[in-house]
Amino acid sequence: MKKREQWGTRTGFILAAIGSAIGLGNIWRFPYVAYDNGGGAFFIPYLLAMLTAGIPFMILEFGTGHKIRESAPHIFARLSPRWEWVGWWQILVSFVISIYYVAIVGWSISYFFLAFNQGWGLDTGDFFFKSYLQLSDSPMEFVGIRWPIFVSIAAAWGICWFVLFKGVKKGIETASKFFMPLLFVMILIITFRAVTLEGSLEGLNWMFKPDFSALLNFKVWVAAYGQIFFSLSIGFAIMLTYSSYLPEDSDISNNAFITAFANSGFSILCGVLVFSVLGNMAMNQGVGVDKVVTSGVGLAFVTIPKAINSLPSPVLFGTLFFLALIFAGLSSMVSICEVSVASLMEKFNIGRKKAVTIYCLVGLVSGAIFATHSGLLVLDIVDRFINNFGVLAAGLVEIIFLSWVCKLDIIQDHINKTSDFSIGFWWIFCLKFITPVVLGYISIVNIIGSIKTPYGGYPMASLICFGWVLVITIVVLSFLFQAGSLKKNKKEFIEIKRGGKP
Repeated sequence: MKKREQWGTRTGFILAAIGSAIGLGNIWRFPYVAYDNGGGAFFIPYLLAMLTAGIPFMILEFGTGHKIRESAPHIFARLSPRWEWVGWWQILVSFVISIYYVAIVGWSISYFFLAFNQGWGLDTGDFFFKSYLQLSDSPMEFVGIRWPIFVSIAAAWGICWFVLFKGVKKGIETASKFFMPLLFVMILIITFRAVTLEGSLEGLNWMFKPDFSALLNFKVWVAAYGQIFFSLSIGFAIMLTYSSYLPEDSDISNNAFITAFANSGFSILCGVLVFSVLGNMAMNQGVGVDKVVTSGVGLAFVTIPKAINSLPSPVLFGTLFFLALIFAGLSSMVSICEVSVASLMEKFNIGRKKAVTIYCLVGLVSGAIFATHSGLLVLDIVDRFINNFGVLAAGLVEIIFLSWVCKLDIIQDHINKTSDFSIGFWWIFCLKFITPVVLGYISIVNIIGSIKTPYGGYPMASLICFGWVLVITIVVLSFLFQAGSLKKNKKEFIEIKRGGKP
């Protein structure tokens, strides 16, 4: 059996795990979620969600991946051949995420160069939607490929290919040691400058002023758990794969705590940055912060560029901000792609270089749709469905399987043997009850909401084509991949499964 790759250092693994957890959502989603759900009071349910769901789930994935030391599909197959499809479900979800996530990285690359002369002009919204994207009126109106965008996407794939091609130690670990420290330094520099802007304190007050009455709103707690789940890269095979490369004597519990708290700290730092800038922008326009606050793509490519136009040293602020977006995006993208690459290598018994090249070429061709004139609209639909019915649902199935079908105490014993501090009853209780209940509730609410109200006002044909059909296809393909699984997976680690034999 070929020797499995390993991380060179513990620091390298932690930086890679943090890099996976830290992504574009930390910068453009977390600040708005906190602002919209009680401000400073939101950090109470957020912290509890991290301690009762995020960290326990991450410890579980670290421990499971470290014990079985294979790709996600093979991990589930070793636990029970009948459950291998869950691993393939997660792999296919990761593949879909990678081909649209890279489009946003491509936009960031373009905007990095535009930042040198504020090439987005004064009307940043008009430039982004009409001049840069040349956005069509419907997801079905592809028109043609926007070649400047396609070139940027190809450049992002090229960087990802290079990192993955070099392997775990020389590629991913080295890139993480480069990306993550620079990302933190850049965000710190921009944040220090942002908090000195006139009006910044007013912006921070909007985000952090606590509204404790919000704690009585169940939706706020759901938002906190949802933010933790999506932010930590758990539930879609990334942490299972990364932990499978850990040396035998790795500290599982501590690694999980460090990763989770680093991710949360970065999110809060980004909140300070974003709302400082929004405060300055609101003051310059003579309006309240609530009139300029936004999240997602609009924040990164419309609101922030507009704010940059009025800042001192706009070139420095603009280039650093979009370079930070690029680094945050690439660090997450590499981890998402590695999940699929590892599975391809084990499933088809091919080398890393061949698997990486095939994957990146398929990803580039498949993702060309996001470089068309309707790319943003298609991306919006795919992102909505793949997160709500891909990531969330796969995570729910995984937690139920590992916590209730498998012998959780065997994984617990393995974790405790390798960790500085032991996990006990609280860990098992959170995994068996709190996390499944919360994820189950969110999933049910999402399904009901999507059926009752078509998302985003899009035509039903578009939602069916790029949403429901995509999700159903992923599930069907997962079972087809399982049908061709290797029989050897029935023999090992079967003792973790309740009842001994499958």
